[in-house]
Amino acid sequence: MKHRIVFATGNAHKIKEIKAILGADYDLVGLEEIGCHEDIPETQPTIQGNALQKARYVIEHYDVQNCFAEDTGFEVAAINNEPGVYSARYAGPDRNADNNIKLVLEKLQNQENRSARFRTVVALILEGKEYTFEGIINGNVKTEKSGTGGFGYDPIFVPEGETRSFAEMSSEEKNKISHRAKAVQQLKAFLEKH
Repeated sequence: MKHRIVFATGNAHKIKEIKAILGADYDLVGLEEIGCHEDIPETQPTIQGNALQKARYVIEHYDVQNCFAEDTGFEVAAINNEPGVYSARYAGPDRNADNNIKLVLEKLQNQENRSARFRTVVALILEGKEYTFEGIINGNVKTEKSGTGGFGYDPIFVPEGETRSFAEMSSEEKNKISHRAKAVQQLKAFLEKH
């Protein structure tokens, strides 16, 4: 018996990534499949706040019992942990990944400190109760893009202990170590207990 759970995203990359982590016991359903085509508001000042806001929105507006959402921030130490909560829209409202990357690289041009991290918060609403799980991966920002895999800031982020960017890794490799994978592993362990 598969457990049906709604993942509050329309991002096909994320759905595929999380389906692979959760495994065959879960019927993971994205926003499109529940008929949600609008942009869910993300107006909170924190990553955790945005994740909770998205999950609550789906529960309130759609006939859904169990739902989780995630929000991820790319935090670069030398620029006050920007883009952080504004990661998707850093260079403007059109959510253009190339422009976002370009802006980060411009701001880091004369910086020695290139340390950065990805931080994901998964917010789960299960039978009316709210839970959150956090995953972090530390690393550094490259001086230029490399790799064709992944999405977002993956082409400029090299995780600690690696020489390749996330975009140069296979999705299986990335799923073993990524921020999102760490948060989703906690979610999976929690769901297995309940």
